[in-house]
Amino acid sequence: MQFLIPLAARGEPLFRQIYAGLRRAVLAGKVRAGERLPSTRDLAEQLGVSRTVAVLAYEQLVAEGFAVGRVGSGTYVPTELVASRPPGSGRSARLKLSRYGSFAASTGRSIVFPEPRRSPLPYDFAYGRSVVDCFPFEQWQRILHRRARKIRLRELDYGPAEGTESLRGAISTHLRRSRAVVCDATQVVVVSGSQQALDLIARVLIEPGEGVAIEDPLYQGTREVLRAAGARVWAVTVDREGLDPDSLPETARIVFVTPSHQYPSGAVLPLKRRQKLLRWAGRRNAVIVEDDYDGEFRYDGKPLESLQGLDTEGRVLYVGTFSRTIFSALRIGYLVLPKSLVPAFSAAKFLCDRHTATLEQETLAEFIRSGMYERHLRRVRRRNAASRRALLEALREHIGDRVEMTGDGAGAHVVIWPRKRTSEDAVVAAAAVRGVGIYGIGRYFFKRPSRPGLILGYPRLREADIREGVRRLAEVL
Repeated sequence: MQFLIPLAARGEPLFRQIYAGLRRAVLAGKVRAGERLPSTRDLAEQLGVSRTVAVLAYEQLVAEGFAVGRVGSGTYVPTELVASRPPGSGRSARLKLSRYGSFAASTGRSIVFPEPRRSPLPYDFAYGRSVVDCFPFEQWQRILHRRARKIRLRELDYGPAEGTESLRGAISTHLRRSRAVVCDATQVVVVSGSQQALDLIARVLIEPGEGVAIEDPLYQGTREVLRAAGARVWAVTVDREGLDPDSLPETARIVFVTPSHQYPSGAVLPLKRRQKLLRWAGRRNAVIVEDDYDGEFRYDGKPLESLQGLDTEGRVLYVGTFSRTIFSALRIGYLVLPKSLVPAFSAAKFLCDRHTATLEQETLAEFIRSGMYERHLRRVRRRNAASRRALLEALREHIGDRVEMTGDGAGAHVVIWPRKRTSEDAVVAAAAVRGVGIYGIGRYFFKRPSRPGLILGYPRLREADIREGVRRLAEVL
């Protein structure tokens, strides 16, 4: 019996390569049930290896049950192994998904987020991205290396599910000062990005069939998490001032809001509506989830404090992330919870992924405590403010009253709404031909949008490129 087994001079040991080749032949049915394999001497001669190598390969086959040795007779393919294998059909097995698995598979094809383009456009107004080119990577790397060198052995074991004590303390201190969040370190649960925070909220607080209110339009990650949880979703249309609490359904037990810079329309929820929303939650014994995804960026007037800071009854769950202020790949976010909910969320975090990476947590904690994070935020705010100013000036100069604009008071993107009836997809495609990347807002709506809108992010573009990009966009509009 001849075996053709290609052997590589480098890589795995020769006996492992021979073992793998024989194993494949047995599983593929190329050797009949009960058939005798070549002797180790014959196999070694066929393949041009030493007999010791062939012996090691056979020993591995016998140890794993792919061959049996008979004293004085040789080595054979087990009859029961081959007989138990169903005949190959050449088709992959069709494995059944759960309800959640089926929903996740279908959702993955519909979620829209501006992924990096294969051929980058010179004037790409991408949104939802951090400003990475001015991040102090050298300081970050020094902290990371120092932490890695000095880490103690016990710190390499599993950490607390709710996050390290140092990072929870650093986050709570920063939020009290920067966002007027009323909390201490024990109320903070560190998560792997705000998306995990939303998923944990759905798992811990929502039963299938329960009523949940969301803004319309809204971040798709929130909407799909709720649908996957089986919630009965009520979409409340937002206006220029965000969500109107008077429009909330009486049956909703939880409402998800982005009050600092509504995603994606950019509306800022005024104080009067914030207070009304809290009163609604009190009457309904409801929960408010405040997603403060880019609340660090405010340009006109004094920054509005967080909704959580106005809450006196412990009804607001505050969600934050470092993806917008540091970089998305860090995958660290946080939940600020009423103390009564911390044990349940910590346990749910443990069940999900045990805990967030410890070394990165400790690096981030020192980055915040040292003041580097606040200095970085000031740089980003100044840069964003200059980019925003260039964008608004260019829009006024080149496009004027052909569009209505929302979202320019905070955050890092604006939305322009063409006054003339047009197609989002057509405008996006025509702009791309001219080297300009813009993005339609339509797919963020739960219900059919009443008019087209275009999202323009500005943090990653130079001021000159912003002006040229808007000039080219004006040709399309």
